[in-house]
Amino acid sequence: MYPIELFFKATRQFREKTAIRSPQGNLTFEQLANKVNSLAVALQYMDATTSSRVGVCGENTVEHVVCLLAVMAAGKTWVPLNSRNAVSELNRTIAFTEPSIVIATQEYLTSLDLSAVPHRIAMGIGEDGVDTVSTISAQHVGEDPGSTFPSQDAAQAIKFTGGSTGTPKGVVQPYRAWLTTAINQIHEYAFDEDDRYLIAAPVTHGTSTYLIPILACGGCLVFPRDNRPASLLQAFQEQAITTTFIPPTLIYMLMAEGEGMDLKFPALRHLIYGGAPMPAQKIRRAREFFGPVLETTYGQTEAPQIVTVMRARDFEDEDNWRSVGRQALLSEVAIMDTNGQLLPSGEVGEIVVRGDLVMAGYWKMPEKTAETIVAGWLHTGDRGYIDDRGFLYLKDRLRDVVISGGFNVYPIDVESILDQHPAVHESAVFGIEDDKWGEAVHAAIQLKPGMTVEADELTTFSKLQLGSVKTPKVFHFFDSLPRSIAGKVHKPTIKEMVMNEMQ
Repeated sequence: MYPIELFFKATRQFREKTAIRSPQGNLTFEQLANKVNSLAVALQYMDATTSSRVGVCGENTVEHVVCLLAVMAAGKTWVPLNSRNAVSELNRTIAFTEPSIVIATQEYLTSLDLSAVPHRIAMGIGEDGVDTVSTISAQHVGEDPGSTFPSQDAAQAIKFTGGSTGTPKGVVQPYRAWLTTAINQIHEYAFDEDDRYLIAAPVTHGTSTYLIPILACGGCLVFPRDNRPASLLQAFQEQAITTTFIPPTLIYMLMAEGEGMDLKFPALRHLIYGGAPMPAQKIRRAREFFGPVLETTYGQTEAPQIVTVMRARDFEDEDNWRSVGRQALLSEVAIMDTNGQLLPSGEVGEIVVRGDLVMAGYWKMPEKTAETIVAGWLHTGDRGYIDDRGFLYLKDRLRDVVISGGFNVYPIDVESILDQHPAVHESAVFGIEDDKWGEAVHAAIQLKPGMTVEADELTTFSKLQLGSVKTPKVFHFFDSLPRSIAGKVHKPTIKEMVMNEMQ
């Protein structure tokens, strides 16, 4: 079975039930399936090649979800193009994956370099002469896409973990990983036809993994009026939301918005957070505000979403709050030392994962793949330990990455941009624990002799190349960056100095 077949199977059972609720109108399972099928057929007419790549770029909309499902139904590979990323980064992703079709809002069809893309489709309203999702779908109403699915190891999606500079690193998520993720989520959360899932985080990221599981069980996807905290709280109340997945930063914003208000969430069962840890005091506050519904997962793009899961019942014991839960139904996780030996309970080492949840590899990077998947084990680059009850605890990261607001930020990407500024001699980027962002991106700057620059200028410069997520929140200026004996910039010293200044 392939992931999209879970949706079509549910459609036969829940034909007249509402599958999507949005301010623009509702869609039954049958109506949604018809839209998905007609667009999938259109995509196959444009490019009959199985597993050819389709890039999709836009905000969270019903049409965006239809496009994703249609790509899956057409037997093609989804390349999510995060609209929060800088255009330069999106262009690198497009050049690297070579999609034959790009679906995007007209704004991005105009701004992206699509000169090598044979087919371009506008979501929403397009300019004169531009095909839109609506116009090409209308040509195939009532038709079903041909069954052209490749093997379970073939790519369902290519998601990117970096790539602000140089060659991006594309994670090939195979059909088996998507199916395993869906089964894990359905089993762990016991989704059913009464579930209503609020789409609050970007569809291009973790939200995408929840679409199929919710629909497979006859549940409903709910779009808020907009993504302002007040609108999301209103949706929780008025739409009887049972489930959502959001980063900790958004949970904090929702609590701040509702401060002093007598809010109740009687329908809510699964407030799932991921992408960054949550401090104990924040966990306590979230459970007070939303009720005993907080849950979390641990995963990576390389092993999507649900390697481990900590259910609401696990949060009843405060001793578990530092954990990210126990392995999900079809996940296998262990701790390994530097010699490749598995470690017993309680010993700290690298977290490794194996099984159908694991990626097929990095797109066009066989050497990097071989470094990361060794003897069937995915080396996550995270360190931790598993206690004698099976709970996984994270300690630190071996890889140089900052997780800010649920997004991975690779310091080398940011440094490569900052170092291009004419006033910057050298930069060092790192993360600092932050109540709002989980980790905030900070940058230490050493200027060239005789040069000056304001932090605001560096912020503007960075946003043009990196987008807002990866742009440092704070700049720290040094006469000379601390260095190791070998002459390399020593980030631990810089971070310690910055944290001392911030106290």
